[in-house]
Amino acid sequence: MRLPSEVPVMTLSGVILFPQAMLPLYIYEPRYRKMLADSLITHRMFAVAMQRPERTRETPVSVAGLGLIRAAVTGKDGTSHLILQGLARVELTCPVRYRPYRVYAVRPLLTAQNSAVATQALAAKVLELVGERLDLGLELPFKALSEPLSSAAAVADAPADEPLATQAFREVLKQLSRLDDPEQLVDLVSATLLPEPSDRQLILETPRLDERLRYLVRFLMSEISRQKKQQQHE
Repeated sequence: MRLPSEVPVMTLSGVILFPQAMLPLYIYEPRYRKMLADSLITHRMFAVAMQRPERTRETPVSVAGLGLIRAAVTGKDGTSHLILQGLARVELTCPVRYRPYRVYAVRPLLTAQNSAVATQALAAKVLELVGERLDLGLELPFKALSEPLSSAAAVADAPADEPLATQAFREVLKQLSRLDDPEQLVDLVSATLLPEPSDRQLILETPRLDERLRYLVRFLMSEISRQKKQQQHE
């Protein structure tokens, strides 16, 4: 699929869109209603960028996730529910305009490969840690995705049935391990299991696949250690 050179950008606090990940959104602010309408009659794409934590004014980070609108339903009141599928990592190179919504020139960030042996070993470690994390009965961070994000948009409520979500995620992991695709694995696990937006953003903007996997291993080990300590004090 050919990616556009300029795309609308939605800035959201604590939200990172990874390639292949599905992000449900509820659009209700007028400028983003206009952005959605324009996107649907053109290339059906826009980028989701995390708000810079240290800024009070709307300021997107420089690396975002470009997504494709897979489905959109607009109500009589003009608000819309949509599903955005991540397509690629992109760098926001320069602003094209700010009104009625932000549009940036973008360039895709390509993945830098390294030793296949090292990558496979790191991917196997990720799968091992994910299994350990789920065996501890850790809560998948779906609830974090159902809270209001800003006056712009909110991520739609995700299923609250954690056992079913955990079971579904295990099945997805099994399929990914058969696909032998470490890049897709690291993106899926990062999008689903890392509760800290800063950790997810770091993995999103890291070009080398082996470095993404090393970051993910470190973050998962930290989460497992934290949860074990918490359980010991309960």
